[in-house]
Amino acid sequence: MLALEKLSDIRAVAQGGYPQAERCRISIGHPDVLTSDPDVIAALSVTGNFGFQPCSHGDFLGAILNKGIAREKLGDIILQGEKGAQIIIVPELVDFIILSLDKVGNVPVSCTKIPLISLDYEAPRTQTFKTVEASLRVDALASAGFKISRSKLVDSVSKGELRINWIPVSKNNTTLKTGDIVSVSGRGRLKIGEIRPTRKGKFEVELIRYL
Repeated sequence: MLALEKLSDIRAVAQGGYPQAERCRISIGHPDVLTSDPDVIAALSVTGNFGFQPCSHGDFLGAILNKGIAREKLGDIILQGEKGAQIIIVPELVDFIILSLDKVGNVPVSCTKIPLISLDYEAPRTQTFKTVEASLRVDALASAGFKISRSKLVDSVSKGELRINWIPVSKNNTTLKTGDIVSVSGRGRLKIGEIRPTRKGKFEVELIRYL
């Protein structure tokens, strides 16, 4: 997205339904043509009595994928506790899901289309702190951000558990920049904030940890 935004004759619009959405659809076009946000995502409310049989993110995801829908057709799934969940999906599959999705886990459900403005999400809780490192390598910054040893971080890289901007990374010497999102399976997400060089040739880096 950052690279596309630097091109004067191209406009890129990322839409995920709400500001903190992890899964987004990107529309690219000439600024004179792409004058408004395209209608490329929709939202569904999946409701049922989950008070006695709570269902997880994986339960909702599995129920939808079992209908033969590819993962890339789905956006974020926002859990609503006992009420159910809200699901972002491509518009062309809304009617199909409404007609076919009748159960999540062992809980009977009903689906209705809702406007994106009705999405009920919570702003993520974060913790911001700074670290001074000799380099901007992912193993240095991520180990500081997740408060684990560098050897454990390197082990996560070798196992394919580390992602930068949701793309798996296989090299622990990958350089990070402001705005990058680093995630490690089982440890959460980390955003790289402001980077300032120090007088001693190191880097003071702002780290934003999602709690």
